[in-house]
Amino acid sequence: MSVRIINGKVYKNGAFSEEELVLKEGKIVSAQDGDAEEVYDAKGNYVVPGFIDVHTHGGAGVDVNAADQQGFEKIGHFFATQGTTSWLSSILTDTKEQTLKTIKEAVKHQEAQKNGHENCADLLGIHLEGPFLSPEYKGAMPEHLLISPDLDLLKEYQEAAGGNIRYITVSPEVKGVPESIKGMIDLGMKVAIGHSGADYETAWKCINEGAVSATHTFNAMKLLHQHFPAIMGAVLESDIYCEAICDGRHLHPGTVRFLLKMKGLDKVIAITDSIMAAGLPDGESMLGVNPVIVKDGDAKLKYGDSRAGSTLTTGCALKNLIKFTGRPLEEILPLLTCNPAKMLDVYDRIGSLDTGKDADVVILDKEYSVVDTFVKGRKIEL
Repeated sequence: MSVRIINGKVYKNGAFSEEELVLKEGKIVSAQDGDAEEVYDAKGNYVVPGFIDVHTHGGAGVDVNAADQQGFEKIGHFFATQGTTSWLSSILTDTKEQTLKTIKEAVKHQEAQKNGHENCADLLGIHLEGPFLSPEYKGAMPEHLLISPDLDLLKEYQEAAGGNIRYITVSPEVKGVPESIKGMIDLGMKVAIGHSGADYETAWKCINEGAVSATHTFNAMKLLHQHFPAIMGAVLESDIYCEAICDGRHLHPGTVRFLLKMKGLDKVIAITDSIMAAGLPDGESMLGVNPVIVKDGDAKLKYGDSRAGSTLTTGCALKNLIKFTGRPLEEILPLLTCNPAKMLDVYDRIGSLDTGKDADVVILDKEYSVVDTFVKGRKIEL
């Protein structure tokens, strides 16, 4: 299957230009590479790389922790309609049995995608949010399931996942975490630090051991004090990536601008941290084992006052970032495209519209709303 996209403003190398884009057999090919079977008229709209969400717990009424293969497909289809073409399923801390069950269902979905179930965003792999987290900064994590690092358990999870656990969040202050990071990396996982009240020195120890990112920066995290910079100081000073939930609730617009000024546009990753309530009206929902109440789009634990993820989509995050910062589209796009791809070491195949990469493309109108999405060259049907 091949598609020629015409009359679009194509985003390459940080700028827009009026050129054609050809998608052939799931890849982006040279515009001079012969005729295409179909022509897609972009009608003057923006043609940009597909969005990548490395931290999400679900959407469209499906919670990742309880999803079966069909549930993963439903989540993936909803995400694709919002501009997400690749995602990691974030498994909230749960029992060993449920975690293994969720991992196996995710793997089934990945296999199904290879065999014709293609009307959805590509599931890149799994993100484990826990269980090696601090009870003090647990947020929506079930405290009784939080444990110290166990590399044998992680190895069992990774074997069940077929090597597809790509990302894990840990708290630096939990006993044994700094010493376990290299072992996690050896298992094929990128390590993020978060849900943490770690001191500055302990956080830096984890960064020096190979941690590459901070989970939902500023949220569930001890903040900076001039005498005790804590984990926040280490995160801002270092060159690691910073996840950011840009829904206007988790971070004030001024905090978003501050983070971008401190870290630079190349070190911030826009995430949704969405839950099953994303795309649904207000009401009762779930996040892992936790009942959640959503009111005015704001998700909070039913029993307690902690926020429980968000109802954000990547398309809305893009609009919010442009609104919060006053920056043009071309400066904001890396936060949803090349930055997460580089963090996960998959920039060789996704994250830009370079020839030879996966044909993951989003069409945005002049108000930056998602018009259409292509995943591996196939237009997503509603």
